[in-house]
Amino acid sequence: MRTCEEPRPPNGQSPIALAAGQSEYGFAEKVVEGMFIVVNSITIKIHSKAFHASFELWQLQGYSVNPNWQQSDLRLTRITDPQRGEVLTFKELTWQTLRIEADATDNGDQDPVTTPLRLITNQGRIQISLKRRTKDCNVMASKLMFLLDDLLWVLTDSQLKAMMKYAESLSEAMEKSAQQRKSLAPESVQITPPAPSTQQSWSQPFGVSPNASSIGQYFDKYDMKESSYHLLISHLDLHICDDSHTRESGALKHGMLGGAMQLTFRRMAFDYYPFHRAGDACRHWVRYSEAMETRGQWAKKLVSEFQSKIEKL
Repeated sequence: MRTCEEPRPPNGQSPIALAAGQSEYGFAEKVVEGMFIVVNSITIKIHSKAFHASFELWQLQGYSVNPNWQQSDLRLTRITDPQRGEVLTFKELTWQTLRIEADATDNGDQDPVTTPLRLITNQGRIQISLKRRTKDCNVMASKLMFLLDDLLWVLTDSQLKAMMKYAESLSEAMEKSAQQRKSLAPESVQITPPAPSTQQSWSQPFGVSPNASSIGQYFDKYDMKESSYHLLISHLDLHICDDSHTRESGALKHGMLGGAMQLTFRRMAFDYYPFHRAGDACRHWVRYSEAMETRGQWAKKLVSEFQSKIEKL
């Protein structure tokens, strides 16, 4: 993979649907979604102007799950609401070992003495939720949860500086991509219910007659109001060590010994909602609390004041 100077255009319709000669969510999509994928080893290499990185995964598995993240009947791994014309699907990726390594490129503006950044983790998993339109299979919202158990990470100060430079080099491309997504995000979702078809019954268990109200309530329970990305680490031990004395000649002779710092985090979580607008409700957020309600009122007040100033101008 290589980072782009300018964001690429959207992918458009699902290639699976187009190859099958269909324009809506149907049999071909369900067959592909039902596959159980096992990969013994996979390597992903990323090239950028300032650095190159590699991701190595061992014993990767991908499969469909029900809304409670359990493997079950494939018919229960998707929720289709004919009234909305939308379908929810749930996936899970697991692996035994993950290795991440990043290093500065020869033509980058990195410090030549920076140390390559390395991270090795044990078991982990990614939970993916997708909401798509049934008429064209376009993704309307997604939810990605990156879950890690115990994590031990030893960082030197040079590695920490390098990591900050790597993030800075990607910030411009990420900002352009975010602006593109926001410009393409719909102002309001206006879905025309599709015509009834025989394929809509696939999402219902056998022997159960579909009920519009019950389907709608079940859909609302697991619906994704907006796209979001989440990182949850059960236990993180972070060691930051000063290795400047190893790079400076004569440092030890002058008594400049390096120091160290240990940070321990339990149940550390990061939640990112890229399309959330200032003043909108936060009740659908993963870790919603009453404190956010107060913050929401404060944000609405600031937005209204800003809008009034813009109207005067």
